[in-house]
Order: sequence, then structure tokens, then C-alpha cells
Amino acid sequence: MVETLLITVLIIAICVALLSVKVLFKKNGHFESQHIHDSKAMRDRGIHCVMDQDREARAANKAY
Repeated sequence: MVETLLITVLIIAICVALLSVKVLFKKNGHFESQHIHDSKAMRDRGIHCVMDQDREARAANKAY
């Protein structure tokens, strides 16, 4: 039981370390935003957040 717990914690620690490589080793490194409204490619295609789509539909009285 304890061995399984230690292996699990070790695997999670390795995963967190690998995910944070860019943040730790790049000057001014940060995680990129995963929000749709922050993606230029999505904005170019006219795709935006569901909250914005809902707001626009309500304003146009087509929210059904």
C-alpha cells in the first residue's frame, strides 16, 4: 500500500516537473492561456467563447 502511494506521488511529481519546464527555464516563461478569446486563430475564424455567443444571441433576441 505505501509502495503504491510513493510510486503514485513520484509519477505525479515527474509529470508536474515536465509540464513546468517552459515556465522554469525560459526567461519570463509562462503558461499560454487556454481561453478561446485569447487565441488569434479562433478569432480569425469568428469562433469565440460560449458566454459571448450567448450574450450576442440574447441581444439579437435569438437565444432559443
